[in-house]
Amino acid sequence: MNKPTPTAAKKPASTAELFRALWPYLRADRARFVAALVLTPVVAGLGLVQPLLLKSALDEHIVAGRGEGLWIVAGSFLAVVVLTYVFEAAYTLLLATAAENSILRLREALFRHTLGLSQRFFERQPTGQLMTRATSDVDALNEALTAGSISILLDVLVMGGTLAAMFALDVRLALLLLVVGLPLAGVIEVFRRRMRVLFARVRDALAAMNAFLAERLAGIEVLQLYGQEERAAARMRALDVTHRDANVENNYYDASLYAIIDGLASVCVALMLGYGATRVGMVGADAVSVGLVVAFVDYVDRLFRPLREFSGKITFLQRAVAALDKIFWLLGVNERITAGDASPTQATGRLSLKDVRFRYRADGPWVLGGVSLEVQPGEVVAVVGRTGSGKSTLVRLIARVHDGYEGSITLDGTELSRIAPASIRKVIGSVRQEVQLFSDTLRFNVTLGDPALDPARVEEALSLSNAHAIAARHADGLDHRVRDRGANLSAGEAQILALARTLARDPAIVVLDEATASVDPVTEQLLQQAIERVFARKTCLVIAHRLSTVIHADRIVVLDAGCVVEQGTHAELLARGGAYASLYAEGFGVELDEAARAAR
Repeated sequence: MNKPTPTAAKKPASTAELFRALWPYLRADRARFVAALVLTPVVAGLGLVQPLLLKSALDEHIVAGRGEGLWIVAGSFLAVVVLTYVFEAAYTLLLATAAENSILRLREALFRHTLGLSQRFFERQPTGQLMTRATSDVDALNEALTAGSISILLDVLVMGGTLAAMFALDVRLALLLLVVGLPLAGVIEVFRRRMRVLFARVRDALAAMNAFLAERLAGIEVLQLYGQEERAAARMRALDVTHRDANVENNYYDASLYAIIDGLASVCVALMLGYGATRVGMVGADAVSVGLVVAFVDYVDRLFRPLREFSGKITFLQRAVAALDKIFWLLGVNERITAGDASPTQATGRLSLKDVRFRYRADGPWVLGGVSLEVQPGEVVAVVGRTGSGKSTLVRLIARVHDGYEGSITLDGTELSRIAPASIRKVIGSVRQEVQLFSDTLRFNVTLGDPALDPARVEEALSLSNAHAIAARHADGLDHRVRDRGANLSAGEAQILALARTLARDPAIVVLDEATASVDPVTEQLLQQAIERVFARKTCLVIAHRLSTVIHADRIVVLDAGCVVEQGTHAELLARGGAYASLYAEGFGVELDEAARAAR
């Protein structure tokens, strides 16, 4: 019995857990991160030296009227400025390179992980939301790594060093600063907590908006044909308003925090100047020099500058935390086709299904209620039935697009769940009714850019499928460019390309899932010819609604409510006058008694 896989692993919850989970993607660039970390105290220390040199120039030379040695202090100040620039540039370059490399690894891992998820997952998740995870959410993390992370450590060192220098110069001025500035720490923490909640709302609103936009743009023709443009625009506006409101509230907190920090910085500068002005020129313990006041004003600016930027860095970090929460949710999803270890070396195309049962949800209805079926090598078996009878579900299980069935499905005697999905796809090729084409050439849409394909086999596939006839309709042949979602091709041309795509891989079994449905008359004959050639060469399982396809099958299997109710040839089933004869009469406009007479 093939058991379903769990839907998701436990995702990290706290901020610390989220960043610990991020470490594997940062590890390869740890040397750059460490180098940036080593440069952090150097950059912070060089910044602290400048006000001390300024104080020395003022107190010991300018105010004292001693020009001797002033050029040495000025030269030292210039050297410190240049060194600060060099080390800051190196620090920034190292951090930016490490961050970009880490983001590249995370984005690649996210995309690879998503590619491995089962079709059942994609049927529930809007494409726009998945795009948000891989684009804007990852970009939000990039901002945090480059503008936050280690730079926050630099800010902490700068602030800590600045306070230490201020206490060393004058305890009274430093304590005065602390009395005013200490309440700021509590304000920052309150704002940080609120902004994390708001950023989660922003990410959710953005994902919902992207999902709606992607879905409506994909179905733009339907909206226009049924005059639903205004309704779609109104819904988009409602989603956009939700996103805007979340951003506006977040910006309010961001701006308020910046204004509070900026205001406190100005108050502190005023206090430093006021306190210093009353004591400049005094003698004794209460005396304050001009250089000391200027140094303190400079230090106040250096202390509050990172605090001003801290609000922006909190914004980046909170956005990154919200984005990481979404990213690791997706990376935690484990809803994938179970990887088997068997790999058939030479498939003959013998399929065996025994009492196969399947439902899409654990608490949902059974779509297949115990299907048993044998498909012999070289045989063409058509599966017919009314809508909802389980036809497409059956072929999805055989192709291992879905997993979690009960019962047994074997390929050449090996249980399907034991075979690696990649090996199954080499043996079983599928042509679906809804063909996915890519914005590239006709040739690419057949080969998908796979260099491992044998050119001779590709050429044979193009001939068997009549794809050459499609290419001949265009001056540039197989190099003709396909527009988005195949907009410049008919449904029949798309089906022919899909058939060529499958045949180019030379599968032992070809599954045609309603491949001739909705085909235009111009290319129907080309497609039917191609299908007849495939019938003569391959083991085929056909989900068919057209008589021209069904009557060429070696055997017809009738499904009803997820169970096999009849099997036989076209003539046998018509003569029986059962479920197939009824379907035949309903589907092809032939009265049941006429169908019976035709069978006799």
